[in-house]
Amino acid sequence: MFIGKYNRSVILTYVGVAAAFAGTAFAVEGALAPAMIALVFAGICDLFDGVIARRCKRDETEKEFGVQIDSLADVVGFLALPAVLGLRLADGIGIVKYPLLFGYILCGIIRLAWFNTSAAAEGVRTHYDGLPVTYAALIIPVTYAVLGFFPEFLSEFYAALIWAAEYAVIAVLFILNVKIAKPRGVWYVIFGALAVGIIALILVRDVL
Repeated sequence: MFIGKYNRSVILTYVGVAAAFAGTAFAVEGALAPAMIALVFAGICDLFDGVIARRCKRDETEKEFGVQIDSLADVVGFLALPAVLGLRLADGIGIVKYPLLFGYILCGIIRLAWFNTSAAAEGVRTHYDGLPVTYAALIIPVTYAVLGFFPEFLSEFYAALIWAAEYAVIAVLFILNVKIAKPRGVWYVIFGALAVGIIALILVRDVL
């Protein structure tokens, strides 16, 4: 009746997209703390959707659909949402933020396209080429939480400069030819615990 796949192998990916959309809506409204929490949650979904998919019995069409839908979800969750957040976070540097955030998105989609191309050519891999875009769900919220504890030391301009530098570094790391190991085993527990800790920090920052 409908095109696409809707079984449990991709359901967590769709949940991640819903979280990313909610985060984008929060960011547009200026509610940065909920937007950051939504970004972290989208990262958790991306971390575990592959684990769930690999435990499902899938034909080749379902596997290829999973690869493609995961990349498209990454564009929404870890490129578009952080870019909208960046419009708020780097507002203090004026129009410079626009080419900066465009560069962030461009480098991110190049990295995703390269990953899909190399994955199709080489099959199962033990590492990533360049920083995975998902890591934005860790780096950006951590910076947000930490900077929130030092508001008296940072004017809007200097805070915006920090954010601009961070986005620029992340963008370069997306396309830098470095090998980054794929998380395995205990790293899923570590990243899950980090996500919970980051959310707690954001909540504490928001209360304080």
